[in-house]
Amino acid sequence: MAPDSAAVVGPLDLAARVDEALAVQAVAFGLSADEVGVRRHIVLRHLSQPGARALGATTPEGRLAGFVYGMPNDRTHWWSTVVEPYLRNNGADHWLDDSFVITELHVHPEFQGRGLGRALITTITDTATEPRSILSAIDTESPARALYRGLGYVDLAERVHFPSAARPYAVMGAHLPLLRRG
Repeated sequence: MAPDSAAVVGPLDLAARVDEALAVQAVAFGLSADEVGVRRHIVLRHLSQPGARALGATTPEGRLAGFVYGMPNDRTHWWSTVVEPYLRNNGADHWLDDSFVITELHVHPEFQGRGLGRALITTITDTATEPRSILSAIDTESPARALYRGLGYVDLAERVHFPSAARPYAVMGAHLPLLRRG
């Protein structure tokens, strides 16, 4: 499916638009105001990491319809320390090295199903110098997981439990460049 012609994917100054991006994430992911407050600090901290970058899908009126951000993975980062034992148990902890991690990818529900998520993730990974990409997603069959699988991501670990997360996650990985379908 082609991306929505009313939204254009391009560089995003996520630090300047963090509240708008988190509003998209809150609607798309069902976050409470308290969770948004916690995530605001996390996003801003992530943006200070070497190689961190963000893209947005913006309407002609300047509305943020979706965003993605990520960075080269670092085993010392919190996320890596949580997922590493699960990956190691599956013989897949080498995926934490030389990978670009998709930290967040969210599209506002009004804009879902139009190819924006695909455009965001493929565009950001196209600029990665790492040979592969990793991410985590809620461990349930969903449109997001179907998108990732269609791009070549495979499950590396399932039933991964993050502190304070009510539902388990799956860690997925793909070799770059991502597959292009339809």
